[in-house]
Amino acid sequence: MADLRGLVRRVDAATPPGRDRAVDALRAFAIGGVVLGHWLVTALVADGGALHGDSPLRHLPELAPVSWLFQTLAVFFLVGGYVAARSRAAYCGGHLTWLRARFARLFRPVAAVLVLWAVVSAAASAMGTGTGTVRTLLGPALSPLWFLLVFAALTAATPLVARLHPLWSLAVVLHVDLFRFGFGGPAWLGWVNVAAGWLAPYCLGTAWARREPGTGVRWALLLGGAAATAALVAWAGYPASMVGVPGAPVSNLNPPTLAAVTFGLAQCGAALLLLGPLRRVLTRPAAWAAVALLNLCAMTVFLWHQTALMAVTATGLSFGRLPGLHTVPDGGEWVLARIAWLPVFTLVLLVCRVAFHPYEPGRPKRATRVVRAHGPDRDVAAEVHASV
Repeated sequence: MADLRGLVRRVDAATPPGRDRAVDALRAFAIGGVVLGHWLVTALVADGGALHGDSPLRHLPELAPVSWLFQTLAVFFLVGGYVAARSRAAYCGGHLTWLRARFARLFRPVAAVLVLWAVVSAAASAMGTGTGTVRTLLGPALSPLWFLLVFAALTAATPLVARLHPLWSLAVVLHVDLFRFGFGGPAWLGWVNVAAGWLAPYCLGTAWARREPGTGVRWALLLGGAAATAALVAWAGYPASMVGVPGAPVSNLNPPTLAAVTFGLAQCGAALLLLGPLRRVLTRPAAWAAVALLNLCAMTVFLWHQTALMAVTATGLSFGRLPGLHTVPDGGEWVLARIAWLPVFTLVLLVCRVAFHPYEPGRPKRATRVVRAHGPDRDVAAEVHASV
């Protein structure tokens, strides 16, 4: 207990005084929402020795509100825009040099994911695993990379994005959906919204970096976004679920729809309203230490959480069709069983964290010397200082 209190004090002391701790809390919230959301709605059903994807939202549409809680990507892009704009404004060098440094932090841990899954896929195919099963495992495991590609593109365009008003991207999404759904336009047009949809919260983040939005703007985002989303779902035929549902004719997320964007703006309003309370709470060293330690492995958690789920699912097959893991997600029993599996997913993710944390961006270059001289707790404090 004394060691834990000492670690908390060292993490707090290692944090620069000007650090906005609420920003880190919002990032942790966004990543935690993505992780729990994926773990709760990603179902892999074993059928005749093969695996295929499914979702409890397809069988239990009344669970759609779960997606409202855990689809937190807009907050991820909001914080990303804020941090990138602040970083670019403070950087004295050229844009390409800044971008190279940002991309190195972003894609260094990605390489480890790609290498591991390339090896796993090749080994599974060589052992006779069906192509469909391999694709079923690969799809969710690599899905976080899709959002990182969009994030990287927006990061590269940060100086331009910082000059745009978020309503421009909202207008693009509105017109794309109007043409696609209202006038029978081609489905491929929706992929324009992959950039335009996530540009809206990213733009808000860059605007926040210039000047923190007032209370009126925050409430307008929350209430206006929520009202618009409710109207689109109730009267315009948009799905209630804010994530994709297998077999559904329209997905709010793949590609993003107007309902997903308005919902994201409501989330951004709520996140901005929470800044004050979060800043007050995070003056407590214990609360800040929890947030800081999660942020130290944020990329590892984001990139490897689906791999943890796939690993448990594939390993569990050797014990037969396990409830909540390989069975059809069509009832409350499945939901309860899946919740019971969450600690197992967490344990495997912790193993991934230990194995792949060296690839996490922001680690101090001389960490081994710190460990030898002062012990592992001092190493953690050094990482906190290097990452903030």
